[in-house]
Amino acid sequence: MDADITSLHLDVLKEIGNIGAAHAATSLSLLLNKKIDMIVPKVEMVPFNDMMELVGGPENVVVGIYLRIEGDASGSMFFILPVEQANRFIKRLIQDETFDFNAIPVPEIGLSAMQEMGNILSGSYLSAFSDFTGLKIYPTVPGLSVDMFGAIISTGLIELSHVSDHVIVINTSILEEGYEQNETVKGHFFLLPEPASFHAIFNALGVS
Repeated sequence: MDADITSLHLDVLKEIGNIGAAHAATSLSLLLNKKIDMIVPKVEMVPFNDMMELVGGPENVVVGIYLRIEGDASGSMFFILPVEQANRFIKRLIQDETFDFNAIPVPEIGLSAMQEMGNILSGSYLSAFSDFTGLKIYPTVPGLSVDMFGAIISTGLIELSHVSDHVIVINTSILEEGYEQNETVKGHFFLLPEPASFHAIFNALGVS
């Protein structure tokens, strides 16, 4: 299955990703009352081990949004942000410079804000997917976790590892107006479609 994924498939996924990012940027701009730009600089298929290294290794603590995808295509989707980048974003969102995802317990207002951000991001991407493919795709309510990356991603990997050893990575850059380029928030979407769903998605895109 992995060998069937070509650069054309990844180009199409990047195009869908950028449409989703544009929708998400509009929603986040309204939420923050400030211009937000989002782009997808790269989409790639990577082995599980390399995926772990993208976020600093399986023991690196990250903020993860995760959901199941159901309908005409099914699988798992994760949005992962390094803790320090999630902190920066949520501090701006709730206008509280003391907020910290490392706090125990994590303040509820910050968790709610991150959940809302996850709803916006995942909803925007999956809407773009649906529009592009014509497939009816339904996300479950996103869950939120602050934990080691290996622990957050393990559920999706267990389901997929029987049939594949690769995952689709949609790299995402979020830039807020008034901040320098080097302050861009960089996150990763990890898309883990079930095997039949790979074929359903690419058949719908006409790049089978």
